[in-house]
Amino acid sequence: MSASAPHHPESRQRCTVGSAPHSPLGLPAGAQACLFDLDGVLTDTARLHAAAWKEMFDKYLKARAEKEGQPFVAFDDVGDYDTYVDGKSRADGTRSFLRSRGIDMPIGASTDGVQEPTITGLGAAKNAMLLRRIRRDGVNPYPGSGRYVRAVRSAGLRTAVVSSSANYAEVLTAAGIADLFDTRIDGVTAQEQQLDGKPAPETYLAAATVLGVDPGGAAVFEDALSGVAAGRAGGFGFVVGVDRVGQGEELRAHGADRVVTDLGQLLTPVGPG
Repeated sequence: MSASAPHHPESRQRCTVGSAPHSPLGLPAGAQACLFDLDGVLTDTARLHAAAWKEMFDKYLKARAEKEGQPFVAFDDVGDYDTYVDGKSRADGTRSFLRSRGIDMPIGASTDGVQEPTITGLGAAKNAMLLRRIRRDGVNPYPGSGRYVRAVRSAGLRTAVVSSSANYAEVLTAAGIADLFDTRIDGVTAQEQQLDGKPAPETYLAAATVLGVDPGGAAVFEDALSGVAAGRAGGFGFVVGVDRVGQGEELRAHGADRVVTDLGQLLTPVGPG
């Protein structure tokens, strides 16, 4: 599995997904590749991320409120998570939420540990809390997602994981689905290649390049509003919004061509929309 193959845009197979007919995979004819977000699309780890973000931010906000003699206002692991951090890198998510509270914090150094009052330090604290939860609670793939990815591969389509997480390998291995993907673009790759995170489309475009597929011939699968926006901004042929938390209308508003609550629903032939 490789994410560092050189970019050769001229080698992409030029094929724009058509609007009809739909295949047994629920995709328009002409689809050649499927690009999947990880947390909330393939595995149930979105809930672990939300809990870790809340644990980290509440600890920081409580200490700050006590120091400044201000009331403590907790991080909302639904509203704040969906609006400010879901689908984004740790640094971007941390910065985005803090700015919503009027807090401007330095990025810090890449070596900052969990005690440092920097964007990097808070991100490191969140990651440590997440890994504890993963090792304690385990990781479950969504059954419908596993069936769908296997059907995609059986049909001869290429597959990739595109995630802002730096823990993708541990999550996929724990979920038992690491062998289902031809490549991956994760948070580490994005940092190494200086790719802007979602809602910018760069990570998805990088995955398409590695697979040798034009964006118009690839489908994007996302549960985050920022990820759906990235799929639309990148000119991908089909964008599927996965609604795990009742935000179907928002997913459509951000550019999803179709919204499902489970990828298994796509295996039933349906009409456009």
